[in-house]
Amino acid sequence: MMNGPLASFLTDANFKSVLYIVAFSLFIYGLSGLTGPKTAVRGNRIAAIGMSIAVVATLLVDPFHNPVLIIIGSLIGVGVGVPAARKVKMTAMPQMVALFNGVGGGAVALIAWAEFRTSGGFDVTPTYIVVFSLFSAIVGSVSFWGSNIAFGKLQELISGAPITLKALQLPVQALVGLVAIGSAVAIATGSTSEGLMVLLLISAGVFGVLLVLPIGGADMPVVISLLNAFTGLAAAAAGVSLDNQALIVAGMIVGASGTILTQQMAIAMNRTIVSVIAGGFGGGGGDAPAGAAGAGGGTVRSTSASDVAIQMAYARLVVIVPGYGMAVSQAQHAVKEMANLLESKGVEVKYAIHPVAGRMPGHMNVLLAEADVPYEQLKEMDDINGEFKRTDVSLVIGANDVTNPDARNKADSPIYGMPILNVDESQSTIVLKRSMSSGYAGIDNPLFVDPKTSMLFGDAKASVEAITEELKAL
Repeated sequence: MMNGPLASFLTDANFKSVLYIVAFSLFIYGLSGLTGPKTAVRGNRIAAIGMSIAVVATLLVDPFHNPVLIIIGSLIGVGVGVPAARKVKMTAMPQMVALFNGVGGGAVALIAWAEFRTSGGFDVTPTYIVVFSLFSAIVGSVSFWGSNIAFGKLQELISGAPITLKALQLPVQALVGLVAIGSAVAIATGSTSEGLMVLLLISAGVFGVLLVLPIGGADMPVVISLLNAFTGLAAAAAGVSLDNQALIVAGMIVGASGTILTQQMAIAMNRTIVSVIAGGFGGGGGDAPAGAAGAGGGTVRSTSASDVAIQMAYARLVVIVPGYGMAVSQAQHAVKEMANLLESKGVEVKYAIHPVAGRMPGHMNVLLAEADVPYEQLKEMDDINGEFKRTDVSLVIGANDVTNPDARNKADSPIYGMPILNVDESQSTIVLKRSMSSGYAGIDNPLFVDPKTSMLFGDAKASVEAITEELKAL
């Protein structure tokens, strides 16, 4: 227990409020830096400093309860989090985001359970605190288990295809949802049974599992954002129940940003959030042998690295369209080297970035920033689509659904109406793929059999490196 003037000052409520205000300011300022690759690292560090200040302010409590447990928990968190963040490959970043987000939701649910136990089942707790605690328990549990299912799908531990109980899906999902809500109502109206609290957490967890299992891989970027928003809202509710301003503000920031991003991702896919939650879209696609007949029985035209190099070397404008295939093969550095060589030959190079290319929002931006691609060359979909008609060569690296012309031309297509990159308007299109497998939407792409399209089959990184060597020889 701390004593003396210093201890009084450090534990004074006004001093802690000042620290929280400083922390909030750093949260917001750091978040503003995440809007571009050049300032993202600095913004992340500033926000981390803000969080550190908030943690210190929260721990300035007299008496200092359970210091050993706090130290042990902190060491475990650092021991797991730092190595995981440093060693994770960029291809695995989406599943790490899903997993870490789920941990946050799970922590909030456990806090609600702990509050229930330490208060004797909310025996003398104000009603509004009980409501916020129960809300955080339900939403936190949904987020934890839903995020784990999203992780499993992204890590391919679970099939990326929609998994449902068929006709029983909605009835079962409604039942477990009602059990969770009913348990919460019973607790809020006076029940102190811990069994009800456990039932609430379990039923909410089952609801989270049933929520994400029917959602196909094509919608995973939206799901990650949605679950992130859930965790933020649960954390804010926990902050109210704990009377912790830092948790309230941080949770609201996460919840608001996650909600906005979810809406933007849904718009980018011409989907509603309700239709995403309804599931049943996208199955990860299946493999077909290289050179097989394409959509509608069209002919697939294979090409070679030397032919691709010749086409691009004599082009005025080359647009590179990255997709998840570039992430899988870790080809971003090879792509940057190839682009530098093209520019040295007087070729203008741009990168076309679709909002949902890859497996999470901003996936391609992060990969290319890692390879030091100038941010000015990264063109968002709305900015680059007008450029394709004057593009000599579009080089598509592992992108599928975001370049599928059926989204514009085929009214009965599952992706009809989804904004796409109009690469089919280029004078020539080169597609780098391992095989004729479909994308996450699980449908054929007529771009691959377009007369102006040539396919270069193989690992994306190896193909890009082969093209680069051919360019050096020209």
